[in-house]
Amino acid sequence: MYIKPIIIAFVVSISAENAAASGEELLSRGEYILRIGGCVHCHTADGGEQLAGGRPLETPFGTFYTPNITPHDTAGIGAWSESQFRDALHSGVAPDGESYYPAFPYTSYTRIVTEDVRALWAYLKSLPASSQPNREHELPWYLQFRIAAQIWQYLFFTAGEYRERPQQSVSWNRGAYIAEALAHCGECHTPRSIFGATQADLAYAGTAHGPDDEQVPNITPHPKTGIGDWTRDELRQFLEFGELPDGEYAAGAMEPVSEELTRLTAADREALVDYLQALTPVDNAVGGD
Repeated sequence: MYIKPIIIAFVVSISAENAAASGEELLSRGEYILRIGGCVHCHTADGGEQLAGGRPLETPFGTFYTPNITPHDTAGIGAWSESQFRDALHSGVAPDGESYYPAFPYTSYTRIVTEDVRALWAYLKSLPASSQPNREHELPWYLQFRIAAQIWQYLFFTAGEYRERPQQSVSWNRGAYIAEALAHCGECHTPRSIFGATQADLAYAGTAHGPDDEQVPNITPHPKTGIGDWTRDELRQFLEFGELPDGEYAAGAMEPVSEELTRLTAADREALVDYLQALTPVDNAVGGD
């Protein structure tokens, strides 16, 4: 007569353990995405609270200040729903319906698959909240109206999650997903037009006017102006330790990005190497070198 309650208690206990393990796995996956996505660096001001925003982004279109993405109900994104968070990443639209400026790389984050968005959302919700208020952007008058961002999206933005290219290998597709979606490498390593849109024909070919007006190198496998003379081991070494073939280490805006890329799993690192080495070589001497 006591067997049935014991069995029920055992099943409930196992279910609770599985749910806890599943929750921990989701949070771990979310943290990984957060790190690879560079969220901590961009959304944390020098000396500020983690993810509380306020970091300035200098661009030819003005200075943008990253927002607070901690789970604070008023200062951060604590009052958002998961679907509103997904809309921000996938569609570049805020909960109030306003369009985001493309300084926020939703143009790449739109490719993040829903399962990873859910994991990132769960992890962000688990972090400490900060009451630090957001800072207004410093923009020219003609960009201070969000209609400008909406028009930009209409002209230059195509939403859509990453879709695997069946003609490519599993590893290549994983590397493409990391580069094109999570790590959004092209946002910095691709030159932009006078309207701030990335130039597809120069994808990953570097630019003399990157974030904070820094030069960003050509990372296509061009043998003279890109990284075509890097061996696979040298590229792997850079991703794992941030060490360049000449023994120097990543500096400037790339330094914190490189630090986060060292968190890549061995499999993801190999996948990213596969993808980068398979890019179309583009002859683009950044800075006229």
